[in-house]
Amino acid sequence: MFYGIDFDRQKIIGNYIVDFYVRRLSLAIEIDGASHNEKTEYDGRRDAYLNSLGIKVFHTTDFDVLHNMSIVLDEMKHYIINSYEHEEE
Repeated sequence: MFYGIDFDRQKIIGNYIVDFYVRRLSLAIEIDGASHNEKTEYDGRRDAYLNSLGIKVFHTTDFDVLHNMSIVLDEMKHYIINSYEHEEE
């Protein structure tokens, strides 16, 4: 667990599958690898669709997940804090 947050893996949302999903935060986490280099248009449509549902999308790279996990976790923590800090007001 990451700060007590529950993650669902390979979550289907509409016609898309996100790598991880945090229901409590309406947050999708996408791990982008080399296969995403030719899919920028697809990824843009997916992100726009998810955003239209009120779902935020955090992107990181497969390289960083494999080699810099502490940095990924720190970046995700900051993304969550910055993205959600004003929503409770």
